[in-house]
Amino acid sequence: MESTTALEHKGISKWRQRIGYGSADLACNLIWQMITLYLMYFYTDIFGLAAVQVSVLFLVTRVVDGVADVLMGILIDKTNTKWGKSRPYFLLGAIPFGLLAILAFYVPDIGPAGKLIYAYITYLGLSLAYTMVNIPMASILPSLTSDTNERTILATVRMIFSFVGATIVSVMTLPLVGWLGGDSKAQGFFWTMVIFAVVGTLLFFFTFRNVEEKVKMKQEKVTVKQTFSALKGNKPWYIFAVNILFMWGSFFFMQGSLIYYYTYNVGRPDLAAVVAGIGSLVPMVGTVITPVISGRMLKRTVFMIASTVNLLGFAIMIWANVNVTGLLIGAVIAALGHGLRQSIYFSMQADPVDYGEWKSGVSAAGILSAINGFIGKVAMAVAGAISGIVLTWGHYAANQTQTTNALLAIKLNYLVIPAILVVLSMIIMSFYKLDKLYPAIRKELDARLLED
Repeated sequence: MESTTALEHKGISKWRQRIGYGSADLACNLIWQMITLYLMYFYTDIFGLAAVQVSVLFLVTRVVDGVADVLMGILIDKTNTKWGKSRPYFLLGAIPFGLLAILAFYVPDIGPAGKLIYAYITYLGLSLAYTMVNIPMASILPSLTSDTNERTILATVRMIFSFVGATIVSVMTLPLVGWLGGDSKAQGFFWTMVIFAVVGTLLFFFTFRNVEEKVKMKQEKVTVKQTFSALKGNKPWYIFAVNILFMWGSFFFMQGSLIYYYTYNVGRPDLAAVVAGIGSLVPMVGTVITPVISGRMLKRTVFMIASTVNLLGFAIMIWANVNVTGLLIGAVIAALGHGLRQSIYFSMQADPVDYGEWKSGVSAAGILSAINGFIGKVAMAVAGAISGIVLTWGHYAANQTQTTNALLAIKLNYLVIPAILVVLSMIIMSFYKLDKLYPAIRKELDARLLED
């Protein structure tokens, strides 16, 4: 690992780098959105695993993946190549990520026990490959530019490409499965993933070619222990990290409960796809306006405004209850706030890295990005576990007419708990004070390099 200060030099043009950087998240979403939306269904209804086997598989994988995130962060901090610290992993991870994605959606004829082992190998492998290409997307941002406004633009472009990838998968997957597979869903899912995986792999090659770690570093070897020690006293990062639990917890609660709410509470399962589409498309509007807004106010202020818009959407949906028009209006407003908040979130996460370097003299971009990713996965795991507990409390019964308590449990998971978590997120971020200090910190970091 290195102790660093930074100075930016000119190289690849801004728009070339913006497109290159965004393409990495498009690649990730072409594959990972397939995992999020369809892998459990694929395992239970096509692959032939029992639901309990899939639940254990997902839990084990998430634990291993969380550890892998931290290790990947350490590896990035120890990496020193002519291409930089984070950039090489777009090249190294592209083919394994694509290949394992294809293998995860293949149904081997090897018996129940063999299939279970195969699922563990391929899904664990795919999760590790995802870590290899996804963690560098966050850790590379401080090295792409030292300009805080350009970081916001890069994060915005990344999110737009992310939403495009998610929308492509949401809209095209099932038609492609039917077209490519005919009567065989197994074949349909396999060849659909082949298409997405090949495109995703090529996009990672494109990213590698079109981004550059422009912020030059003064390098001094430091130990892993020193890197972790550099986290001490980084109050902006502490606040940011705790906020991840509540911000993303709200999102995961809502996403995981969407199909239940429109199937049982509203009685319109067809609306689940419509609202899911709103959740993929509308956030792009919020994302596009982020650079304009952030150039006129503090990033924390943008986060608070976005959270307020998101909360307003929840309030309208809670009030609407089962009224379709009210639910759709609320869903649009909530998605708009989510897009704006998510974009400024990715822009903000690079700033505590610079604060930590300014305070300690040690750059810990890799480990900070990895821990942020790990906390996000904890939020996902906790949201899933609590959702299950709430449904159990309400005596939810699958494919049955639900009791009043069960319907209340579903509404709590879909709307009420997410709204409460947004409020808690806003309270936590009210203590974030880095925005006003950041310009002077960035100036001093650049001055240190000039002095050397």
